[in-house]
Amino acid sequence: MRISNLSKNTVLANRAKLADTFFSRLIGLLNRNSLDQSEALVITRCQSIHMFFMRFAIDAVFVNANDEVVGFVEGIKPFRISPLFFQSSYCIELPVGTIQKSRISIGDSLKIDKSV
Repeated sequence: MRISNLSKNTVLANRAKLADTFFSRLIGLLNRNSLDQSEALVITRCQSIHMFFMRFAIDAVFVNANDEVVGFVEGIKPFRISPLFFQSSYCIELPVGTIQKSRISIGDSLKIDKSV
C-alpha cells in the first residue's frame, strides 16, 4: 500500500502493511528490528499505542475516519505509551523522522492506496 499526504503532496510510505486482525494488531512491529524509510504499518481500530517489548523508536500518526490527522507522536521510544486520541480510527507507524521530514500537521488529509 502507498500512504500519501494530500495536504502536503508528499508520500509517507510506498510499502505499507495493514494490521487489521486480532493477531496482526497484537504483534504489530514486535517481530521487527527496524522500519526502512519507505515502510509503514497501519493499525486499524487504534486510538493509542504501546511500545512494550519494541526494539526501536517510531513515529506514530493517528488518523480519523475521514482520513484526517488528529494527532501524532514523534520518536516514541520502547516501553512507552502514546497519548490517547479519542477521534482516531487508525494509527500509522512510521520510521523516526518521517513526521518532521514530511511536515505532517493536525488536519492534514491522508490517502491510503491499497492497489499499489
